[in-house]
Amino acid sequence: MSDEYVLLIQEPNWNPDEMTAEQWQAGMAGHKVFQDAVAAAGERITASSALQAVTQATRITHGSDGEPVFTNGPFGETSEVVTGFYGFTASSPEQARELAALCPTHGWIELYPVLVLDAVR
Repeated sequence: MSDEYVLLIQEPNWNPDEMTAEQWQAGMAGHKVFQDAVAAAGERITASSALQAVTQATRITHGSDGEPVFTNGPFGETSEVVTGFYGFTASSPEQARELAALCPTHGWIELYPVLVLDAVR
C-alpha cells in the first residue's frame, strides 16, 4: 500500500509574471520529468499547482480578541516563498525522497508525509 506525501517547492525571488516563455517551457519540462518518474514508479500525483507571487498572498492571524487579522503580502520577513506543491503517493519513505529529489527548483523542496486523520485516535 502506498502512503501519500506533500512536496512543497520553495524558491527565492519567485515572480511568475517576470518569467519568459522559454523559462516557463524549461521549468515545465523539468516538472514533466518528475511527473513521469512518479508514474513510472507505479505511483500517482494526487494534487499539484503552481502558486502566484507572494504579492498576491494573504496572511491570516487572530487578534487578541479572536477576530481574524488579514495582512496582504509581501511579508517583510519572508526570504523564501512556497511557489508550488505536489501531493503524490509512494510505497516507502525512501521512494518518496528519491522521487521528490527529481522535482526541479532553484531553491529547495520540503517533503512531508500526510497524516491520515482516520488513523488518529
